[in-house]
Amino acid sequence: MPAAGALHRRALLGALPGLGGGRRGPDLPAVELTVGGVTVDRGRLADYDRVCGFRLSDRLPATFPHVMGFPLALRLMTAPDFPVPLLGLVHVRNRITVRRPITADETLDFTTYAENLRPHDRGRQVDVVLVGSVDGEEVWRGVSTYLGRERTPGGRDRGERPAPPTATARWRVDPRVGTEYARVSGDHNPIHTSRLGARLFGFRRPIAHGMWSKARCLAALEARLPDAYTVEVAFKLPVPLPSTVSFALLPDGGFTLHDSRGRPHLTGHLR
Repeated sequence: MPAAGALHRRALLGALPGLGGGRRGPDLPAVELTVGGVTVDRGRLADYDRVCGFRLSDRLPATFPHVMGFPLALRLMTAPDFPVPLLGLVHVRNRITVRRPITADETLDFTTYAENLRPHDRGRQVDVVLVGSVDGEEVWRGVSTYLGRERTPGGRDRGERPAPPTATARWRVDPRVGTEYARVSGDHNPIHTSRLGARLFGFRRPIAHGMWSKARCLAALEARLPDAYTVEVAFKLPVPLPSTVSFALLPDGGFTLHDSRGRPHLTGHLR
């Protein structure tokens, strides 16, 4: 696997004038990146389970292959010809399909590629696909949709916000969630770990990783999850650290995470 820290440094350098910001092409690179023989670090898995609220188990949470393969996707997104710069990229949606249970004693091969670059009223969106396979069989697939914000005409129509559903549970999200999840996931974006880093991107204080929010919701649903399923979430308002959030189950198989004023942090659906 590539080293995530070096890739983050590459992204920072590439954002500086004269150091790579002008080399990006208008289209997605026609490339796939693959790493084979990736084993599960059981210590990291246990730490991940604790941070996200899962039971300690040899069975991988649906979101854990995402963090295993994240450095490979990061390598793809920090390539000089990737059309959307990593800095300022916003994770707006994530869909994971679990084909069958994956256990900690299995060895995975990961492949990543990007597709569906498209315009958005606030810039451009792109899907980064990460596929996990065991012995040539696809067992896991994740699709992360990212928004590269650009200055474009037109505003954002928020519409009317429906009343929040009745909370099933309330969770206190402490500041340590940002640093501990960064450690186990390898995603050290400073907006999650540093007050100064968060302010540089317009946040008053650090915010929780979106994939932590998704994992925490799945941990609350752990006893209900089948062996094979797809779970998709849309990331809405960030979760500031610290804060208290409310989790709610919906009758149609959906779920939400919202703040004390009823504003959604995340909406999701399991099928």
